Amino acid sequence: MTVAIVVPTYNERENLPLLVGKIREVLESHSLDGYIIIVDDSSPDGTGRVAEALRVQDRRIQVIHRPCRQGVATAYVAGFRRALALGAEYVFQMDADLSHDPRYIPAFLGKIAVHDLVLGTRYAHGGGAEDWSRWRWLISKGGNIYTRTILGLPFSDLTGGYKCYRRRVLERLDWESITAWGFAFQIETTYRVWKMGFQIGEVPIVFCERLSGRSKMSGRIFLEAMVVVWRLRFADLPRSPQDERSRSLPSAGNHEECIQCRL
Repeated sequence: MTVAIVVPTYNERENLPLLVGKIREVLESHSLDGYIIIVDDSSPDGTGRVAEALRVQDRRIQVIHRPCRQGVATAYVAGFRRALALGAEYVFQMDADLSHDPRYIPAFLGKIAVHDLVLGTRYAHGGGAEDWSRWRWLISKGGNIYTRTILGLPFSDLTGGYKCYRRRVLERLDWESITAWGFAFQIETTYRVWKMGFQIGEVPIVFCERLSGRSKMSGRIFLEAMVVVWRLRFADLPRSPQDERSRSLPSAGNHEECIQCRL
């Protein structure tokens, strides 16, 4: 079993070494063969240099450097490309700010034995969020109810970023048709996977507030999610894997060119 953990970074210099250390402990303690794929958008705080130093110490660490900030969604896609090129059977996505605890990795792998995509949920029994204000909890919970109602999805947490995909799911998804490139990416990918007929499961997780640095959430990102939900609701999407030809993601090198940088 080969796994890959994709970690997008932007100004996560202090958090990244701690996260990588925790992931390595889990992989080693469970005898898992895997890679940690760091995708850095030229972080001004030097996160890319920290990632390179970690890579030199461990062959399992891969680093993709991007010349400018392009957003979390495209970072995940770049990481997925590398994971598939490395032959990963199961691909995780995880935030770099320590809000997603690597100790749940074995639980995800246990669940994905009978599913195609597994979502980390804060809202099932055994899940939760630490150090959240009541207001933030209500916004997050309300956003999930809003999304679930409009799209008709039966899952409790549609906005979280802790997931595990089977390889075949990533190969089937039509990445060129993705419309959400902020945090609404989480909603859209889950919805598309569900519409294609793949099996989706959930694993309870406890979400932890970041230890250092600033949150990337903004009003613009929140508004995008509100709009994307309605766009998906009326989109003509494929309903089963058999209806779509396989779309493999192209390979990614250590450095990616930014379209914006060529303009």
